[in-house]
Amino acid sequence: MSKILKFIAGIFIGIYHLIDKYIIVPISRLIYRINELIRNNSGRIEKVLNRPNVLIYVSLFCAIAVFLLVDTKSLSLLNDEAEVLTDQPVRVIYNEEAFVVEGVPKTVDITLIGRKSDLYLAKQLGEHEVVLDLSGYNTGTYKVKLKYNHNIETVNYKLDPSTLSIKISEKISGAKALTYDLLNEDKLDNKLSIKNITLDRNEVIIKGSAENLEKIAKVKALIDLKAANLTEKGTSTIDSIMLVAYANDGSILDNIEIVPAKISASITVDSYNAELPIRIVTEGTLTPGFALSSVNSSVQKVTVYGDEESIKALNYIEAKINVDGLSSNKVYNVTLTKPSGVKYMTENNITVDVKLESETSREISGISVKPINLGDKLKAAAASLEDQNITVIVKGAASALEKLEAKDIIATVDLSGYTTGTHDVEVKASTSDIRVTVIPKVSTIKVRIMPE
Repeated sequence: MSKILKFIAGIFIGIYHLIDKYIIVPISRLIYRINELIRNNSGRIEKVLNRPNVLIYVSLFCAIAVFLLVDTKSLSLLNDEAEVLTDQPVRVIYNEEAFVVEGVPKTVDITLIGRKSDLYLAKQLGEHEVVLDLSGYNTGTYKVKLKYNHNIETVNYKLDPSTLSIKISEKISGAKALTYDLLNEDKLDNKLSIKNITLDRNEVIIKGSAENLEKIAKVKALIDLKAANLTEKGTSTIDSIMLVAYANDGSILDNIEIVPAKISASITVDSYNAELPIRIVTEGTLTPGFALSSVNSSVQKVTVYGDEESIKALNYIEAKINVDGLSSNKVYNVTLTKPSGVKYMTENNITVDVKLESETSREISGISVKPINLGDKLKAAAASLEDQNITVIVKGAASALEKLEAKDIIATVDLSGYTTGTHDVEVKASTSDIRVTVIPKVSTIKVRIMPE
């Protein structure tokens, strides 16, 4: 109320200054000039004008007269203005238990039109409530108008939109299985992982029109791990988890009621880790005549954290170095790549010291050949004794070949796609020592495949 009184007082003070500047002062000057012209009768006029209260009475009379003219709109000192109120909520009145209403926007824009003073009062006093009253309406399609309730009669308004095409459908209900999605999983501490999640229910009730219920592909609980603030191992309960209904195309369906609207979940947080060795893997070919003498990593093992299932599937962490065309000793700076399922590693960067020697070679015989990737209900055997064991040529630094034995060499034939019969199959050989290159003396062997 004090703001309104100050505003009204400001209007009167402004009017007073306008009258004083544009009416009283010019009139006083006019009277002064007239007085100069009629000096013979100046005595009486001067006596009146010299009285202290005369000009005050004249100013007050003029101010009252101008105020009445303005208030009755006989005189307009201010033009009409417009002001837009954006995003005003729409309140819909209808039987929410029986019907579903579609086509009503959540907000509208209101344009107020009137004098500046009236607009000010309208913004201060008005509740700006936009209402759509559908009481008494039944199912069907209708064109309806929105109503805006305001308290200032001198202000006009326009709504955008003002007329709506709506559809009223019967509300039906059904049950839907409930699953979950994890939000902000990357915000969880890298050493922690989600081991188990149990929702407080497996299904929810969905309500809406028959048409909208048909569109529902799944209902999910959106579990925000950032808001849950999980900082250590253990089991926690998260409340007020929001539920969302999705259509087949992945979009969110708005006009669906889910009962209950929010649920709780029990979340078990683990910190699974394992210590894995680092395996150096070389890429490319050394300059002819050179071989790897030693390959030493600054770190031998690294502890990895993450999903238990993913980490259990890992046997080592690879560190790749490119030795293509290398002909002298070199130290590599290697950035380790996190395998899928690993969230954190105690080491991300290592150095690999590579030393070279002159290349030598020798033969190793009696290498047993093993079949791999054989089809179901089949068995395989070498077609002859010559095909059962092979001889290989091993190349590398003398220090690497010195202790190498037949048991250190693995020879295989890949039988993927082969069926019963005798086949010539390519043979491959390798060793776990990256300093050594293994070359079979024969490129293929004969393998007989038979039913089990």
